[in-house]
Amino acid sequence: MVASVGGYRGRMTVRAGCGISPLPDPARAATEAAFAAREQLGSSPAELVFVFCSGGHLAEPSVTLDAVHEVLGPDTLVGCGAGGVLGAGREVEEGTAVSVWAAHLGGGSAEAFHASVEQLDDAVAVQGFPTLEGASALVLLPDPHTFPTDRVLAELPRAAPGVPVLGGLASGRVGDGAALFHDHEVYAGGAVGVRLDGLEVLPCVSQGATPIGPELTVTAGEGNLILELAGRPALERLRDAVEGLQAHERDMLAGGLLLGIVIDSNKPEYVQGDFLVRGLIGADPEKGAIAVGAPVSPGSVVRLHARDAASADLDLRRALELRRTALGGAKPAGALMFTCNGRGRNLFGVGDHDAVAVAELLANAPTGGFFAAGEIGPVGGEAFLHGFTATVAVFA
Repeated sequence: MVASVGGYRGRMTVRAGCGISPLPDPARAATEAAFAAREQLGSSPAELVFVFCSGGHLAEPSVTLDAVHEVLGPDTLVGCGAGGVLGAGREVEEGTAVSVWAAHLGGGSAEAFHASVEQLDDAVAVQGFPTLEGASALVLLPDPHTFPTDRVLAELPRAAPGVPVLGGLASGRVGDGAALFHDHEVYAGGAVGVRLDGLEVLPCVSQGATPIGPELTVTAGEGNLILELAGRPALERLRDAVEGLQAHERDMLAGGLLLGIVIDSNKPEYVQGDFLVRGLIGADPEKGAIAVGAPVSPGSVVRLHARDAASADLDLRRALELRRTALGGAKPAGALMFTCNGRGRNLFGVGDHDAVAVAELLANAPTGGFFAAGEIGPVGGEAFLHGFTATVAVFA
């Protein structure tokens, strides 16, 4: 959007701010985090706010929301309860904390929603979900227990091709229900989210796994069952691939076998990031078949993947560098990050890893987010629900 002010014409830009507080009192913590975010916004009003809170704040999340509204007065607010939160280059993986991310959209717009599910005789109907045609992006925060995230994501490429969808499954709960935030309301199920328009949002997905061994073509299979790889029984061919690895690559497989599946086959070669990484969930020695955690069709190209701290670190940094390059080296306005609750100290052995990497690679752009029970982001142009992944929505 271009505005004329005092005779000069200039491009209106997105501006963001983020604050995080580990204070135990929900009102004081939310106030502290919201003031930190407001300070970075300067004189720009907060048009969109995300709130993520954990620990003791989940006992009375409405207190947290009221404090954020009092400080920032946002047009739109969404968020969720979490097992851990991150913001401003810090991570609080356990315990009590709140992260507040606020943005002035510079002429763009945000439409928040709460979607619920109705059970029909032989299907489910999703109510309250926005149409996405023409949208810049969608940020989605579902409850893993009451919202069919996989099924909804599978429909989106047909309903809104090319619209990036990012987010994470809420990982904090209040009693038997979720804690999903929409303006002043707290919902116990469904999903909340925001449709974004008139903004440049770059999706970044780091699955934290590196490809190893040869590429193999599925020559027979159905659903998530692979019967043949390169014309031979799949289990036999996979064993050969593992035996052909170098010693250090076989050591990387100690955490379990992963298989990367190419989603967009219209490329001359496939590199890290072109594969949808899924675990091997079973094998049938008599048939020589293997089962993978995603549908695979004949003609698909697959490759073994391994995940460890070093490969996860390199993958995240590479993905962030590519987004910074796409911006011409310019500093992003801000970012939202959704990282797996299996990462953090569990994977890297140190705290703040993902938050620090984002701060370093995105020039300290204000970044907020949480540790999710599953991460949403695109691979090959289609949105998927991932595990052990970090997904980032980068605002230009």
